[in-house]
Amino acid sequence: MPRPRPLPLLLIGALCTGLGVGVNAPARAVPPSAAQLQALEKALNAPDDAPLAALLRSGPGLDPAQLRQRRQLLRQSFPDLSWQVKAGPPLRDGQPTVAISTTGSRVQDGSSYRLEAQQILTLQSDGLHLLGEDVLSETSLLRSGEKSVPVVLQAPDAVLTGQRYDVDLIVDEPLDGALLAGGIAAVSPAQVAAMASPSLELGALGGGGVFKTVRAPLSAGLQTWALLVVHPRAIITATKRVRVVADRRALTP
Repeated sequence: MPRPRPLPLLLIGALCTGLGVGVNAPARAVPPSAAQLQALEKALNAPDDAPLAALLRSGPGLDPAQLRQRRQLLRQSFPDLSWQVKAGPPLRDGQPTVAISTTGSRVQDGSSYRLEAQQILTLQSDGLHLLGEDVLSETSLLRSGEKSVPVVLQAPDAVLTGQRYDVDLIVDEPLDGALLAGGIAAVSPAQVAAMASPSLELGALGGGGVFKTVRAPLSAGLQTWALLVVHPRAIITATKRVRVVADRRALTP
């Protein structure tokens, strides 16, 4: 199989709202209303950026100009890109969350690709505009081929500083003698901001997917991973964002 051409890294933070990460919203901020969530879904799916620009307020962690640029790039890659916004499971303290899913497709070099991405986050509002967010989990899968190869992405949403943990992308069907290639790479904050792909070195896989034990940094923050599996029937790219926290209570918000 020829070496796959790199595709743009599809990080869900960029795919969904593009709001800042872990923004400390003003004291007057409250969770968005159901009407605002409906307005967000409508604005994300609008053919132009005007509805989204009217809904978002410029502030710490939010650059409307950068968001417009990301939307344009994504729509060029996925003309049928679609967002769904709905209420997510509440946090332990009762604070509501928002679940955003993104789907899209594209054709490149004669091959079709399908995108599936999910994000759970909290949003803050001043009653009229969205002005902050805190991302709790996000993953994405991009698959080639007419028939989907079933895969399972296994990685925690949050880990403690310095903790060792597993990041796996598993082909969930018998291989029947098929050979796989793949790899995993950390994605830097600069690459996340630019929606850029890291360099992924391909190697033969001894099992049914990519299996990697990694270590969290010693300071709180974020780790983002990109994984690639080359299957005889498909190329599967995945991204996973992991929160690194210093307090065990923060593992389950």
